[in-house]
Amino acid sequence: MENLKNECHVLIALFPGQGHINPSLQFSKKLINLGVKVTLSSSLSAFNRIKNLPKIEGLTFAPFSDGYDGNFKGSFDDYHLFNSAIKSHGSEFIANLIKSKAKNGYPFTRVIYTILMDWAGSVAKKLHIPSTLFWIQPATVFDIYYYRFTNFANYFKNYDSQDQIIELPGLPSLSSSDFPSFVFDDVKSNDWAVESIKRQIEILNSEENPRILVNTFDALELNALRVLKNVTMVGIGPLIPSSFLDEKDRKDNFFAADMIESENNYMEWLDARANKSVIYIAFGSYAEISSQWMEEISQGLLKCGRPFLWVIRETLNGEKPEEKLTCKDELEKIGRIVRWCSQMEVLKHSSVGCFLTHCGWNSTLESLASGVPIVACPIWNDQICNAKLIQDVWKIGVRVNANKEGIIKRDEFQKCIEIVMGDAEEGEELRKNAQKWKDLAKESTKENSSSNVNLKAYVNECLLGHC
Repeated sequence: MENLKNECHVLIALFPGQGHINPSLQFSKKLINLGVKVTLSSSLSAFNRIKNLPKIEGLTFAPFSDGYDGNFKGSFDDYHLFNSAIKSHGSEFIANLIKSKAKNGYPFTRVIYTILMDWAGSVAKKLHIPSTLFWIQPATVFDIYYYRFTNFANYFKNYDSQDQIIELPGLPSLSSSDFPSFVFDDVKSNDWAVESIKRQIEILNSEENPRILVNTFDALELNALRVLKNVTMVGIGPLIPSSFLDEKDRKDNFFAADMIESENNYMEWLDARANKSVIYIAFGSYAEISSQWMEEISQGLLKCGRPFLWVIRETLNGEKPEEKLTCKDELEKIGRIVRWCSQMEVLKHSSVGCFLTHCGWNSTLESLASGVPIVACPIWNDQICNAKLIQDVWKIGVRVNANKEGIIKRDEFQKCIEIVMGDAEEGEELRKNAQKWKDLAKESTKENSSSNVNLKAYVNECLLGHC
């Protein structure tokens, strides 16, 4: 019994979003393999929607009600209400959970929490439990936020030109079209997210030698991981199942805790397509694109004439957006529309030749680790900066450009798809770079690679050393 009480046990608090859940599950599995027990806590808005919650020895779940429990129906502009409910309900739950474990002689060694969960770090601090931020976006994006809310704040306040370039230490040159959504003062609709990020940085600056665990790897963002002097950023990614990175590894066959039910038979459809002939299109589990945008994409696909697999989710009201397309019948002659699919299985399929994506970080890493070049179509948040990295730093894709009215036209979609999938020199170079990064991603997760060494060092120093 005494040995059980001395076990190292961490609490991971995560925001109830698909983009937080899957990397947190992969992270949990790595911790468990290093001798650490894990409890994952999030609201029922996540747990009530997960279709295939994994059963892993050493991993337990601690869901709490956020008052909506998956039934939040507000628009994105009302999302601050949802976030506030998560914070108020979650703060009380996690505080009581920490106290209960300590009272029963099985205290948590540390609280680890994801983006938008800064309040979990505050709860831990009040209860004298050390905490660590788990950053599930690129290190580059954290650097930008850190500069924005510390010593480079005036650069952003005085930013008044579409053509102005901002040079930040250790980062590529950035223009207004390259920054995450939340960095400029005139952004009003996302105040809740801005305030969370500001509080997060204030918490880190109040700590001595804070560490941040980042879902990236050294070869991908070496400068971004090292440039900040007041925090230590530790690359532990890509947090993707090893079977996805290495075809020979069949031990890790868990793909994703999907919050939407996948359709059947799309893999058989892919099996019947030629090698690298299919355009895969998906915009994540949250983003909703306008009818006009969908129409332009569909017309661009018709102009290309290539087979495609397009994930189009139903709306909150149960509507099927593709029914509004003027060319739906023509589209279905050359491609396939599905409600949802296992993205990693699709990306590793030999028939997929490019990924038209919103550039969410999980999607970006999955595409990069699969060697599939990208047509970058960012919508908001870190996706905008991710698209910059994809096109100009890693050179594994091209970004679609809007016209003067802010609309991305069908000819632009066609042009970018043809660049990525065509036989011209530019497409060949993109595919060559994509293969290079695929190899480096695979290398980074080997036993003695940077990401594994980094995580082992963190576990030994910050977790096991305190049990």
